[in-house]
Parts: sequence; C-alpha cells; structure tokens
Amino acid sequence: MEPQTNTREPIIQEPQIQEPDHSEDQKPDSAEPEATRRVAGATESSRANRGWWDRNADDYQTEHGTFLGDDRFVWGPEGLDEVEAELLGPPEDLKGKDVLEIGAGAAQCSRWLAAQGARPVALDLSHRQLQHALRIGGRVPLVEADAGALPFADGSFDLACSAYGALPFVADPVRVLKEVHRVLRPGGRFVFSVTHPIRWAFPDEPGPEGLSVSSSYFDRTPYVEQDEEGRAVYVEHHRTVGDRVRDVVAGGFRLLDLVEPQWPAWNTQEWGGWSPLRGNLIPGTAIFVCVRD
Repeated sequence: MEPQTNTREPIIQEPQIQEPDHSEDQKPDSAEPEATRRVAGATESSRANRGWWDRNADDYQTEHGTFLGDDRFVWGPEGLDEVEAELLGPPEDLKGKDVLEIGAGAAQCSRWLAAQGARPVALDLSHRQLQHALRIGGRVPLVEADAGALPFADGSFDLACSAYGALPFVADPVRVLKEVHRVLRPGGRFVFSVTHPIRWAFPDEPGPEGLSVSSSYFDRTPYVEQDEEGRAVYVEHHRTVGDRVRDVVAGGFRLLDLVEPQWPAWNTQEWGGWSPLRGNLIPGTAIFVCVRD
C-alpha cells in the first residue's frame, strides 16, 4: 500500500454501527481452535488477527471496557495510567500535537489525548473494534489499516503510541517500526507496550500454575491457534528483550527507556494470564520509549 499524500484525513470516518453479523462466515468455528507453536508469516498473521479481533471485539469490550474506561490511557493490565506515567511527556505539552495511536481498539487512549488538547488519529486493523469507538463517541478520526503500511505521508505526526496494539501480533515488527519512524517528524517519540517477553517462558495462567517455567524463553516460534483445517485464527509473535531493543534500533529509533510496571496494590482483578499473584513476582508488561532523532 502506497502512503497517501493527505496527512490527516482518515480512511474511514463513519462505518455504520451495527449488531454483530451472525452469518456462517462471521461465526467463530464451532470446534475449539488448536493451540500450537509453528511458523506464521506476515500475511497469515494479519489475516488471522483481523478476523479474530472482528469476531471477539464485542466480548473484549464487554469484559474489559469498564477497566479501560471511555477516555482513559492505560498502558496494560497492571493499570499504569499515562496521566501519572507521562511517557509521552507532560499532559500540558500534548496540546496541539498530532498523535497517531496504533492498535487503538475502541480509541480510549485517543479520546484521552483529545481531552488534553492533542489531535489524535486512532488506527486499528479491526473494523469491529472501530465500530466500538464510534459507539462510545467523540470526534477522534478513525482509520482502518495495517500498521505495516500506514496510509499517511512522511512526517505527519509529532507523537505515536500503541498500548498492546499491533506489535505483539506482527511477524515483521521492524517493518512496523520503520513505518512509524517514517510518519513521525524529527524528534518525535514512539511509546509502545507489549507482553513482557519473560512471560513466554511461563504458562499463560493467572494462578500458581503460571509461576513455573514451562518452555524456553529463547524459542521464538509463534503461538498459533488454528482451525480444523490448519488455518490460523489467532497469532502472537515472541521477541526476547534483546530482540525488541534491536528491532527498535533497526527501525531507526533511539531507546530512551524501558518501563516494567509493578503490579499496584489497588488492582485486584485478573486479566487473562495477568493477576496480582503473578504481577507481584514477575513483570507482565514491557513499555518501550523511543525517539526519532
């Protein structure tokens, strides 16, 4: 996809808000998908994850919408809030800044940025997630696109951010990082959070069973859920901490900080494999703060 010359117009602004499509081609498979570790390339990963998020966006927003809020900027299941972390800079400095949110979901983070006076654009691969952004409301422009082919001209944004969006799910993270680098202006900052790489050595369970190492931290084989015909319906890609740092550099960025949020006492809820039990012992989220020099 070639970058478009118009720097600010979203690709979609008014997708119709509708009930989930329950036709056969939209339903999740009746059989439980098989979980495995195998190679999954860029095209297969993108197709699988677009479908997964379209099918599961409703459940995701129902389960986590209260925690995420309508206009709260949360970096991960620990609940680290940008209003306190200031990883994008002091809130008062965000006014008038052009900000791209990648993997925006229902655009909660973008809505918070808009409240600070920034000019955010919320981008997501999933059409259904963006429909939830419309349901919540606000005047944030919405873009449905792949993070590996951002439809913006060079130097369109002052800042970019991604809270668990895109990077855990793509086969070629350097491609995404290079695209973000391209659309940022010199001096622009990109902050993104992902599952902490150490978690890949442990079972994805919130209880005591999730505290014993079960696989090699150095095994980069993707995690794939596939249907009865072997087609991927969900894909996640593992990178070690060193891999992530090298990816940042290969993407043209300088790493300013690596934040590993501790689990706060106030957060008593479980979120998938994240929990107070595990969060007090091993990190669950890694946040990379990068700058385009």
